[in-house]
Amino acid sequence: MSAQPNMIVSTAAGETGRAAAHHPLRAISFRDPAVLIERKSDGTIYLRPTRTLEDYPVRITDRLHYWAGVAPDRVFMAEREHSGAWRQLTYAELLVCSRHIASSLLKRGLSAEKPVVILSGNSIDHALVAFGALYAGIPFCPVSPAYSLVSKDYGKLAHVMKLLTPGLVFADDADKFADALLANVSLGTEIAAAYGGVPGRDVTLLKDLVATPLHPSLDAAHDKIGPDTIAKFLLTSGSTGNPKAVINTQRMICANQVMLRETMAFLKDEPPVIIDWLPWNHTFGGNHNVGLTLYNGGSIYLDAGKPTPEGIAETVRNLREVAPTVYFNVPKGYESLLPYFRDDAGLCEKFFSRLHAMFFSGAALSPYVWNSLDELSVQATGHRVPMLTGLGATETAPYFMAANPRTSRSGHVGLPVAGNEAKLVPNNGKLEVRAKGPNVTPGYWRQPDMSKAAFDEEGFYKLGDALKPADPNDLHAGFDFDGRIAEDFKLASGTWVSVGPLRARFIAACAPLVRDVVIAGINRDEIAAIVVLDLDGCRLINATLPFDDLKATAADPLVRAAFRERFEKFLSSATGSSTRITRAILLDAPLSIDRGEVTDKGSINQRAVLEHRKELIEQLYAPTPADDVITLG
Repeated sequence: MSAQPNMIVSTAAGETGRAAAHHPLRAISFRDPAVLIERKSDGTIYLRPTRTLEDYPVRITDRLHYWAGVAPDRVFMAEREHSGAWRQLTYAELLVCSRHIASSLLKRGLSAEKPVVILSGNSIDHALVAFGALYAGIPFCPVSPAYSLVSKDYGKLAHVMKLLTPGLVFADDADKFADALLANVSLGTEIAAAYGGVPGRDVTLLKDLVATPLHPSLDAAHDKIGPDTIAKFLLTSGSTGNPKAVINTQRMICANQVMLRETMAFLKDEPPVIIDWLPWNHTFGGNHNVGLTLYNGGSIYLDAGKPTPEGIAETVRNLREVAPTVYFNVPKGYESLLPYFRDDAGLCEKFFSRLHAMFFSGAALSPYVWNSLDELSVQATGHRVPMLTGLGATETAPYFMAANPRTSRSGHVGLPVAGNEAKLVPNNGKLEVRAKGPNVTPGYWRQPDMSKAAFDEEGFYKLGDALKPADPNDLHAGFDFDGRIAEDFKLASGTWVSVGPLRARFIAACAPLVRDVVIAGINRDEIAAIVVLDLDGCRLINATLPFDDLKATAADPLVRAAFRERFEKFLSSATGSSTRITRAILLDAPLSIDRGEVTDKGSINQRAVLEHRKELIEQLYAPTPADDVITLG
């Protein structure tokens, strides 16, 4: 199980008053999760949904056939071209292209032993290759572009190639990925691309794959795809930072889409329209969002923007043109949009005009951002648009637990949705959560020992997360996230430190200056913090700071003074040694993707940082700390 936070995990330091709370929520179709509860004498708790899961298709491409027949000219996917116009792909066009690309892959004899590896980011060309593989029953693996374009040593990419032994590697722009392809793709492995070339290597063009005549065994191969057929591999990092390939079967993906559709029932009311930047090499973007678009006959507009100072303008540009019916983002994305919504009433009205719900994952959504979105929604529509969240993981495809719109709040993950069982096991004073259902992976590709260790004796997948009841007297009220089991540690006194909740409280107390924090202190007398600054937030303190100079920001006197003020206030709220952070250092160099300290999505691997920053930790705990260490108390 990954040591980084699971998908849709969030927690915060409690809710402040919500200024727009007296306004009603928009009424949406939503089926609240409900469970039967069984308690065992050893403290184990089982949560079993009261509703059975509806039937789901054998293969996800059955839904492609359905929508290509029912709405052939409807846009499935669109992306903005250099000219500024939207390139559009209809359901009918997707089906035709998928069948021809599938034929080209069958002709090459590809299989799970020789899958397709895709190095590119989100694009229509990426989608065409992926759906061609799905249609042929040949697994594919979308790899983070950062492994090729950001990594200095290609260590993770080399590991992936060795693990998967691909038969074909695709990059939309061969010129951009040429160095990574030359360094990591053997001479015997075919390279394909939408355009561009690789010096000294033959490159098959996507247009030639699309032009391949239909294979005589195409329909038979498609019909042969069953629930246990591997659809894709999704990479997730372990505590060492080495990627594991999570097996995603057709059963997992199809069952999970029915779970989504039956819970977020507003997806049935009208075909969803989403605009989305979340990367497809992660389960949230690739399984959850692309999947729900296809399953419900919707349209997905690819957003080339990002929640960064340089990237947010493109997201805003797209939102001026496309009004989503449901919107998915990480908390930083919502925060980045707030000033644009405040300054442009037309943009704000467009965004909320037909929005059924918003959804966040990956981190805490601060009360300030949540309240602001409520207020803007009320101004634009007269009601609050529900904000949804829950708990899931790459290994659960990802939907597992969900909070209902009325009780949704940061840190609350709700109850397991229909089709899933949850098992809560006592573990060092916490309740460790485990999952069982048709959406749970059978294991990790070519790593049988890790696969076996990921499940308990009853076949429940061990997520590695802890939960606590929202109401100890009523488990039907759902559960709150209570941190990652593997991140917790003991101080020298033997006192346990619950890292997840402490980390979230620290970030909330130091907002908007802190994006994340690594908690140190195992076998020490006190807790210390390695602080990852939020450059956007720091520029609110000192607007003259450069956009991307972490060293200058960490050394800036105004930033350090503002951080110290918040740090002191946080320390004053400590209730004991397990919540008392007395030392901190502002990280002045980026975390390393090569060493597994951070993912391309920005999730931080606490254990990897502590392992690779031992000198920094010694500096924090030195009897006479250096000037850059901030000490209190």
